[in-house]
Amino acid sequence: MIHASAIVDADTSIAADVEIGPYSVIGAGVTIGAGTVIGPHVVVMGPCKIGSDNRIYQFASVGEAPQDKKYQGEPTWLEIGDRNVIREYVTLNRGTNEGDGKTVIGSDNLFMAYSHVAHDCIVGDHCVFANAASLSGHVEVGNHAILGGFTSVHQFTQIGVRAFCGLGSVVTQDIPPFSTAAGNRARVIGINKEGLKRKGFSAELIRALHKSFRELLKSRGSKEDAFKNLEPLCAEFPEVEVFVNFVKNSKRGIAS
Repeated sequence: MIHASAIVDADTSIAADVEIGPYSVIGAGVTIGAGTVIGPHVVVMGPCKIGSDNRIYQFASVGEAPQDKKYQGEPTWLEIGDRNVIREYVTLNRGTNEGDGKTVIGSDNLFMAYSHVAHDCIVGDHCVFANAASLSGHVEVGNHAILGGFTSVHQFTQIGVRAFCGLGSVVTQDIPPFSTAAGNRARVIGINKEGLKRKGFSAELIRALHKSFRELLKSRGSKEDAFKNLEPLCAEFPEVEVFVNFVKNSKRGIAS
């Protein structure tokens, strides 16, 4: 299952059924779970833990040192979950000591060609990074988020669960859950009604999220009044509570 031309360091832990293609390089400190397939000309550097049933395509660079001038070779980590698809020329970097020392990627994500996850980022599950979507350091991306092609995300920014960033978005402030954002600089346009409908969200919930969006991000009233007005909806719909708490706890401010 390991091609004769591949270079695999002795200090690795690789499940018996892992496939490693021609001319790929697996460095020291790498762990690869069962069912993972690594194509030709892939470089995986450690310390790095890759889960099960991932598919890594040719010319991807996984677990390389962070692109941070302050990094001085400290032992930091990249952790990847299960069933991710990592396409051509994707770059996923390890963490730094200024973060928690690791970059973390969940499961069931699709990273299209040339997408990039920088040091100390946290990516949830079921996310889609379209071609050349890129995260700077310390970014957090919630479950089921979608980043359109050529989206660029500023460091320390948060993108909420099921958020959608349109083609070419330049994200410099936080994008709330369930919302759609676009532009340079990206601004939240509204709740992703059509996307939520396709995923089976009820009309009542979508209306409640839309009301929350209007109250918090479009009203001229105070945020404190809006938070109080939305308490009944938070009690009725957990998703509204997620939306409201995200806005309430945002450190970089909302891109509205």
